[in-house]
Order: sequence, then structure tokens, then C-alpha cells
Amino acid sequence: MSMTPSRPYIMRALYEWIVDNGCTPYILVDATVADVMVPDQYVKNGQIVLNISPTAVMDLNITNSAVAFNGRFGGVATDVYVPVGGVIGIYARENGQGMVFEAEEKGEPPPDDTPGGPDKGKPEGRPSLKIVK
Repeated sequence: MSMTPSRPYIMRALYEWIVDNGCTPYILVDATVADVMVPDQYVKNGQIVLNISPTAVMDLNITNSAVAFNGRFGGVATDVYVPVGGVIGIYARENGQGMVFEAEEKGEPPPDDTPGGPDKGKPEGRPSLKIVK
């Protein structure tokens, strides 16, 4: 029996755990994945780190297909959309605790349950996590 990917469920659980412990949840995103919508001027080496804390974003929605929210970049409100396969990791800014995800094998995509874009593409290669200060 085929099961849906576990990544979005783990992301939601880690997000809640990080926030419940008074820390700031960050996600590391592969900005080269198809359908990723992030401000290009903040992308470095094909990756971007996003603060997804409740005080930093509005309308955060972590579905089985994507992470979507409205955030401010340079004072400008911006809609952000990241297919789940584009999330390399989620961690707490204060202590680095969290998880880096393995690259997923391409299989049947989960149902598209988020308006704004389908789940296409997965990051290729081995994910890497960088310390951000």
C-alpha cells in the first residue's frame, strides 16, 4: 500500500514543537525547485532561509503540498509559496534544533490541496544546512 509523504506531517509537528518551546522556526528552502515563489534578491547559492514564526508571517499554511504565507521583505508584503519538496529543513534559530530532510524519490505527488500551485519537482542531490547568524 502506497502512503503519502511524511515530510509535511513532520514539518507541522516540528513547527509546533519549536514555537511551543519559545523559539523561532526557520525553514531552509531550495529556491531552484519548480514553483518556488520567494523574493529572488534574498536567494544565495540557490537557497533562502525564511523565518516562519507567528510574529513574522501572516496566514501561514503548511499543507501536504506546500508552505504558503505572507511575509515582509524590506518592508514590502510578499506572498511566499514553497512546495513541500523545496523545503530542505526546519529548525529553531536559537539552538539549531530541528531536521534536515533527505531528498525524496519522485513518486506520485500528493493531492494538490493548496490554492496557488501544484506540487512539482523535488530537490536533487544531498541537502545541506548552513548556520545562519
